Amino acid sequence: MLGIEHPIVQGGMQWVGRAELAAAVSNAGALGILTALTQPSPEHLRREIARLRDMTDRPFGVNLTFLPTLRPVPYAEYRDAIIESGVKIVETAGNNPQEHMPALKAAGVRVIHKCTTPRHARKAQDIGVDIVSIDGFECAGHVGENDIPGLILIPATVAQVTIPVIASGGFGDARGLVAALALGAEGINMGTRFMCTQESPVHAAIKEAITRSSETDTRLILRSLRNTSRVWRNQLSGEVVELETSGAGIDRIGPLVSGAKGRGVYESGNVESGIWTVGMIQGLIDDIPTCGDLVRRIVDQAHGLVSGRLASLL
Repeated sequence: MLGIEHPIVQGGMQWVGRAELAAAVSNAGALGILTALTQPSPEHLRREIARLRDMTDRPFGVNLTFLPTLRPVPYAEYRDAIIESGVKIVETAGNNPQEHMPALKAAGVRVIHKCTTPRHARKAQDIGVDIVSIDGFECAGHVGENDIPGLILIPATVAQVTIPVIASGGFGDARGLVAALALGAEGINMGTRFMCTQESPVHAAIKEAITRSSETDTRLILRSLRNTSRVWRNQLSGEVVELETSGAGIDRIGPLVSGAKGRGVYESGNVESGIWTVGMIQGLIDDIPTCGDLVRRIVDQAHGLVSGRLASLL
C-alpha cells in the first residue's frame, strides 16, 4: 500500500522530521516522514518537500498533527501545501482529522492516522483513513490518557479494525519488529530510534545522551491538562510536574513547555535547557548508526530471529 521495501516507518517528530532525515530513511527502503509543523509556514513546507524530492525518488510522507495550541495554526493551508506538492502519504495525529479527509482523499492521498486506543482506531477507520498507527504507552510525546502498553494495545487494535495497523511506541530493533508482526501489525513506526542516527538533525550531544540513558529516564507531564506527554527526565520537566501537583493551570505551565525551548535543546545540545520528547526505547539504544545501516540491521536480524532462535523454540 505504501510502496516501501521494508515494514518500517519513521514517525513524525517536531523539530526533527526534516528533509535530510526523511530522505535517508526513504533511501534505506523504509518510509521517511517530514513533520509539517516543524516548518514555520505552509510556504516553507512546500520548499522543504521540494528539497526532499531532490534527495530521494522513494516514497515519503508528511506528518500533520492537530493539537491544542496557544496560537491558531492554519491547518488547512498546511494540508493544501501538502496536496499541491503532490505528496501521496500523510500521517495525521492528535485530534480527529475528519474535516481534512475529503480534500486528502480527493487528491488520492493515503492517510495513516496515529492514535492511542482501539476506540480511536475504529473511529479513524470509520472516517476513511487507510492505515492506523497505534501508539503504545512506551512512546515519546503524546501517550494518550489510558496508559495501555503495546503488548496489549496492538493485538486489541488489530482485533477491532479491518484496515492495516502499524505498531508504534517502544520500537527500535529487530526484536521489536518481530514482536509487532507476531501481534498482528503490518510494520513498526520508530521515532526516538531514528532521532539517534547520523542523519538526524539534532545536536550530537543529544544523541550521545540518549545512548547513555535508561528506560527510566523519561517523565510524564501535562497529565492534569489531559495532554499527557512523555519527555526527557530533567529539572525542568520535574518543575512542570510540581506545578501540576500544586494545581497550576496552563498560564503557569505553558511558558515552561514552549516549543521554542524544545527546539533549543536540539540545536544547542543542552539536555537541561528545555522540554523535549523521547521514548522509553532510549534504554535499548547504544549507538548512532546511519539510517541505512539501522534499517539493514533490523531487517537482517529479524530474518535471523524468525528462522533461527524462534524456529528452534517451536
